[in-house]
Amino acid sequence: MTMETPLVYLSRLDEDRFGVRTAKCGRLGSEGIPQVMAFCRRHQVELLIARCPTIWLTAAQELERQGFLLMDTLIYFSRDIRAAQIPRVRPGITVRGYRPGDEDGIGRIAGDCFHDYLGHYHADSRLDREKCDEVYTDWALRSCLSRDPADGVLVACVGDDIAGFGTMHMNESRQGEGLLFGVSPSFRGQGVYRAIMIHCLNWCAERGLEEMTISTQVTNLVSQKTWIRLGFEPVSSCYTFHRWFT
Repeated sequence: MTMETPLVYLSRLDEDRFGVRTAKCGRLGSEGIPQVMAFCRRHQVELLIARCPTIWLTAAQELERQGFLLMDTLIYFSRDIRAAQIPRVRPGITVRGYRPGDEDGIGRIAGDCFHDYLGHYHADSRLDREKCDEVYTDWALRSCLSRDPADGVLVACVGDDIAGFGTMHMNESRQGEGLLFGVSPSFRGQGVYRAIMIHCLNWCAERGLEEMTISTQVTNLVSQKTWIRLGFEPVSSCYTFHRWFT
């Protein structure tokens, strides 16, 4: 029996990084707003990060009326692993599992890729931008060293150089999710990202998963084009809101 994720919870990682009491809510609709606001008051929350499906327009409008600010819009894609054959990777790019020592190269790539990234942290002018950059570097390193929250880390190499990485998580017995990806600026335009995505599909197939899902900001058209060419289709979207209580 698995435990359900609570509607709203305190985020120690964000509090430690930004120095403000932070709570997160993964799927907020109109009926949940009073409960979430009461939780924030009870726990003296300073910043609430909440996501709301875009199809719940009435809820999104109510959040705006209550002082929530829109920070980004995520779009989710999925691919049926069994629907079509997984393509082959072009010669010259090797994709393998993480090895101890790879974390230095992965950390550097994450730092390069996510500097001033157009995500919800960077969109909030009240958050320190350098600490916003650190969110993604720390995420990549934790995925390597503690496998939190990743279940697998894939590393793309061109020759002896680490050219990119991708992290995967098993959401359930039938679905895998791509979490964090990065390609070194020195190797962009050479098919590295496509190669990583192909190996992520194989990672799912090897574990008997039926579906892979992945998300990004709606403005990230480059990644979305790669996914579509590999058979992914858009399935849903959501808004990310921030609400400050101080």
